[in-house]
Amino acid sequence: MPAAPAATVGLVAGAGRLPFEVARGARREGRRVVAIAFLGFADPALGDEVDAVHWVRLGELGALFGALHQAEAREAVVAGTVPKENLFAGSDLVRLDARGAAFLASLRDRSDDAILRGLGAEIEAEGVRVESQARFAEHLLAPVGPLGGVAPTEEQLAEVAFAWPLAKQIGALDIGQTVVVRDRSVLAVEAIEGTDEAIRRGGRLGRGQVCVVKVWKPGQDPRFDFPTVGPATLATLAEAGAALLAVEAGRTMVLERDEVVRRADALGIALLGVPEAGPGGPP
Repeated sequence: MPAAPAATVGLVAGAGRLPFEVARGARREGRRVVAIAFLGFADPALGDEVDAVHWVRLGELGALFGALHQAEAREAVVAGTVPKENLFAGSDLVRLDARGAAFLASLRDRSDDAILRGLGAEIEAEGVRVESQARFAEHLLAPVGPLGGVAPTEEQLAEVAFAWPLAKQIGALDIGQTVVVRDRSVLAVEAIEGTDEAIRRGGRLGRGQVCVVKVWKPGQDPRFDFPTVGPATLATLAEAGAALLAVEAGRTMVLERDEVVRRADALGIALLGVPEAGPGGPP
């Protein structure tokens, strides 16, 4: 008797390396992966990592749903970034079809949570379950403690303890999830510009040696926008003269961890996974 065909995972893909990791993880489990990739954001090389790829423009929800149905996907993972400022820029990369226009009109606001939860509800209304971004990428989650060979100093740990509750508060307000501090002064708070720009701004104001704290937002939906750092983050930390990056262990993905740790060690940047309970809390 022939084997049953592998269940299909729909991969709704934006920019960055996370879609690649999700695709590889799903295929390691023997799953068929069909990507619905946002034109101008997703890397064309993703086509080499999946069984099929459909390209759509941001805002073409009818085309996205049609591709999921064509693939006979019953579950989906949304992975990769789409900078929200594109919603306001009149970009050629955005094309609202009837479903997309109706979706935007239905939102109570255009905060990250409203957009992403609304998208999840629309996908699931089509009969496709949206999985956690970590469903096929648990190996990327940061552990508790130092990630590399550079241990944080006592002063840096005090900076993390100062910044942690502040980052949680801005996260609860759905403003951002990253705070940049030095000498227990807040230099930058992430907003719509994203983590990298917040780090750069804080680095300029602090003239280097800043500490960066990135947390999981209270009530954050694990299906969307998992906090993620990687080589690009490390390059920004180096540019800003940062001394430490602290992330929430078990709730932050580290892309290309070996490379990130190698470069951080060479630059003398401490990388720290903080327990979910916060600095000093139990693992």
